[in-house]
Amino acid sequence: MSQPDTSAVKAYLLELQNRICAALAAEDGQADFVEESWERAEGGGGRSRVLTGGAVFEQAGVNFSHVSGAMLPASATAHRPELAGRRFEAMGVSLVIHPNNPHVPTSHANVRFFIASKEDEAPVWWFGGGFDLTPFYPVKEDVVHWHRVAHELCQPFGEDVYPRYKAWCDEYFYLKHRQEARGVGGLFFDDLNEPGFEKSFAFMQAVGDGYLDAYLPIVQRRKSNPYGERERQFQLYRRGRYVEFNLVWDRGTLFGLQSGGRTESILMSMPPLVRWEYGYQPEPGSPEALLYTDYLPARDWL
Repeated sequence: MSQPDTSAVKAYLLELQNRICAALAAEDGQADFVEESWERAEGGGGRSRVLTGGAVFEQAGVNFSHVSGAMLPASATAHRPELAGRRFEAMGVSLVIHPNNPHVPTSHANVRFFIASKEDEAPVWWFGGGFDLTPFYPVKEDVVHWHRVAHELCQPFGEDVYPRYKAWCDEYFYLKHRQEARGVGGLFFDDLNEPGFEKSFAFMQAVGDGYLDAYLPIVQRRKSNPYGERERQFQLYRRGRYVEFNLVWDRGTLFGLQSGGRTESILMSMPPLVRWEYGYQPEPGSPEALLYTDYLPARDWL
């Protein structure tokens, strides 16, 4: 297995953060990202960029982090217990976009790289990441486009890659306590090292580069759609599912909190406004009901 080039990974991630922030700020046209650099006592740090109160985006957070520590947190070893007790180095870019208009979906993307090391043993490294879409008033054209971009970026790496990582995404972004998907999925991968460093790194870059190709056309098509208080209230209600998933199930959130990361950066994924309603049921046949019946159940969009 080829040896990892951590400096190349870090350079790519920093450039990706720059590129995504520039594209989102240009699309918004009103607000820009505010940056905060931070350091972590145990090792490493990062730079967090957040855009708030924009014309298109109510809040957009794009975070880069590069941290290290003496022992992998429990969230990173729960499914790989053989790595418990190892030193670690982790770097990645993670982003969550919460638009103003309920007709524009929320989106999330993450690409990351880990190394776990132990004295007298070869280091273990892997890549992970993906992107997923959380619409409120979905349009089939948009969901198909999202998955088509995901499919096409996977093609150079093998015919089985898209269906495997698409299914993993459907399984991962699932609220078990609700028996309900968070959104319409996309790609999710983890523990990627078997093809060797160069090919694994190339796939991570394809996912990172593909995010804007997947998301911006949807934003451009829907950002001017008219909406009223009904749509806004449904958007705020469905944002509650986002909060529930991130705080209860998301391994990245748990890793950040367990590893002593910067709380403000870890929780920048949370929507600025959200609401819960006891026993809510959408009216049968309504646009709100279509989300539950026609979009949240996992299916082959292509």
